[in-house]
Amino acid sequence: MSIGLIGKKIGMTQVFSKEGQMIPVTVVEAGPCCVVQKKTPAKDGYSAVQISFGTKKIKKVTKPLQGHFKASGGKACAVLQEFRADDVEAYQVGQEIPLSIFNAGDKVRVSGINKGKGFAGVIKRWGFKGGTATHGSMFHRAPGSIGASADPSRVLKGKRMPGHLGSKKITVKNIEVVEVRTKENLLLLKGSLPGARNGVVTIYRQ
Repeated sequence: MSIGLIGKKIGMTQVFSKEGQMIPVTVVEAGPCCVVQKKTPAKDGYSAVQISFGTKKIKKVTKPLQGHFKASGGKACAVLQEFRADDVEAYQVGQEIPLSIFNAGDKVRVSGINKGKGFAGVIKRWGFKGGTATHGSMFHRAPGSIGASADPSRVLKGKRMPGHLGSKKITVKNIEVVEVRTKENLLLLKGSLPGARNGVVTIYRQ
């Protein structure tokens, strides 16, 4: 398993290929990301590398995190993320992970928190059809029957019902890297990504 990067979703735009084809891309500010901690099987039970993204005032973080950041150089960060790695000895605490680990044409998977849309009914949340709008119908956007009466006399788990929509972790696979701009710490990824603008996304190599 290989390490990835943490980034911030800037927004969407379009670029043109050498053949003149328009490609929709999402611009991600990926990095700078630094190694904060190495986890080993002997001490932690598994191999992983913890990296940071963004900056934060040291007084804005909790006392335990202040000690954690002090051990790795003293700079507080906004986001911490672990990446499983087979060889953690290849990384050093304080080392910056370069954007060059990705190349144009690579396939990556991206995880992020999608947009929260509050409480939603079954039509918006699950795509239910709804009832008839005319002929005196009094059944329009209600969920309808949700369970049996005598057997099993309860609502089965997993029943699609109204509730909170969005604000969940979504992972999209096989996203193509269109362009890597190392000087600006920008990744141009083909298509759309989960989350709103300025949302944090995690980019993994496939």
